Amino acid sequence: MRRKPRIPPSPLPQRDGVDPVRVRLPQGGGWATVREHLVERLAAGAGVIDGMFGEGLIVGVDGRPVAPDAAYVPGMFVWFHRELPAEERVPFTLDVVYRDEHVVVADKPHFLATTPRGGHVAETALARLRRELDLPALGAAHRLDRLTAGLVLFTVRPEERGAYQSLFRDKLVRKEYEAVAPYDTGLALPRTVRSRIVKERGVLAAREVPGESNAVTRVELTDHHEGLGRYRLLPSTGQTHQLRVHMNALGVPLLGDPLYPVVTGPVPAGDFRRPLQLLARVLEFTDPVTGRAHRFVSGRVLRAWSAYDDWAQ
Repeated sequence: MRRKPRIPPSPLPQRDGVDPVRVRLPQGGGWATVREHLVERLAAGAGVIDGMFGEGLIVGVDGRPVAPDAAYVPGMFVWFHRELPAEERVPFTLDVVYRDEHVVVADKPHFLATTPRGGHVAETALARLRRELDLPALGAAHRLDRLTAGLVLFTVRPEERGAYQSLFRDKLVRKEYEAVAPYDTGLALPRTVRSRIVKERGVLAAREVPGESNAVTRVELTDHHEGLGRYRLLPSTGQTHQLRVHMNALGVPLLGDPLYPVVTGPVPAGDFRRPLQLLARVLEFTDPVTGRAHRFVSGRVLRAWSAYDDWAQ
């Protein structure tokens, strides 16, 4: 069996809690120099790449700048820091509800991405926690959508991350969500919803298609008033947008959802009105390293339920 190449440690430190970009030069391709490959691969324009080489911003495993005419060597690693996008600060607290030498559990606000992705890089839960807790090796064991609030599990030691990620892969974590959506007197609950959900790259909304189910959610109604329902959602799978898709399919789409039932586009940066009424309320699991049984509960409140007029305004 072919062994994976050993990845050397980064010669560059983090910047604002964000790791440098690591590029491994692939086999073949016909590039004569490192510069030629990066110009083609990064699609940033020859001028940008040349500027980075000129300023010594692209470095090799020894931390020294790579020359623009350095020969292309398959398997070689180079590192650099990306230019961070201008980001609107999410003006809500990121609360740590638990911390030990192995994990950190944070209560994420709406609108804050879990990990760097796209236009959300330094202004993410992971980067914030790395800075605020001085834990540069912190990593995420799973993710919540940017628009969803609630509990997220992070790992302190990189060598233990796989053990915690396997909890989610092997469905050994009990997750309970709370949601606010319209109340339908004709909708019989509780019930278990099963369907096949696909999410295509570049398409904002996921969709249900015929075929064997890959998404399962138990939906319970816990209370209702003034045409609104308060729901407990218990997913046993983790497809993208699964809870939002299933609630929409039941005819009770979540309040504040910009994708279901109608795609109105991504929520613009800086628009913090009417957050999606979905909260990862409970996270429960047995620690794979310590054997300790954990149960965490979010302290956040869905505003459309507690103060609808304030949320709607």
